[in-house]
Order: sequence, then C-alpha cells, then structure tokens
Amino acid sequence: MEQSTPGPEPEPAGGTEQAGPARPAGSTGEAATEEAAATEEAGPAPLGVAVTPTGQAAVDAGLRRLADADHLPVGGHLKVYEDVHRGLRDVLAGLDQHPGPPAPSSTTHDNRS
Repeated sequence: MEQSTPGPEPEPAGGTEQAGPARPAGSTGEAATEEAAATEEAGPAPLGVAVTPTGQAAVDAGLRRLADADHLPVGGHLKVYEDVHRGLRDVLAGLDQHPGPPAPSSTTHDNRS
C-alpha cells in the first residue's frame, strides 16, 4: 500500500504556467512571495480606523495626528505615537491642576527661634 506524503503538487508537464485562478499561498510559497512583493510595492495602507470626536480640542487633535502614521513606513510610527502620547499625557496632567489661587502651604511661616 502506498502512503502519500504531504508536499507541493508536481508541476504540469512542459513547465509552462497556465492562466487561471491563483493557487493557495500554502501550495508552493510562490503566491505568498508574490503577495508580499505586491504589498511592498503598494506601500503603507491606511487602517481606516474611525475616530469619534471627544469634544476636547487637544485630545481630538492628538487623535487626528494618529492618522499621520497611516502614510509613514513602520519605522516612522513611533515618533507619531510618542508625540500623541505626550500630548494626551499633558492633557491628563492639566486635569489635575485646579484653577484659581494655589492652596496655602503649611510652611508659609518661618518658625526659627
């Protein structure tokens, strides 16, 4: 009894490729290589993530800034993400600051003898 071994299917006789539907990527690896080459030639593609406005101008500006990463190679994403993170962190830090005069300090009097 013969056992079949997994692997690529044999090439048709004559060695010429016929036009027709593309083979699955797992069949020979050629399709995966061609797909990777096509993606590389096309360049970065936007993710198309929808952003809902928050009503906070600084936060909305940061969220819009994230779209800049869609047009950059992966190596440029970090700069955009760090810039947006810094801006959002500043907005959050600003929420901790209370408007008005500063609270009195417990060390306003010099009690030296």
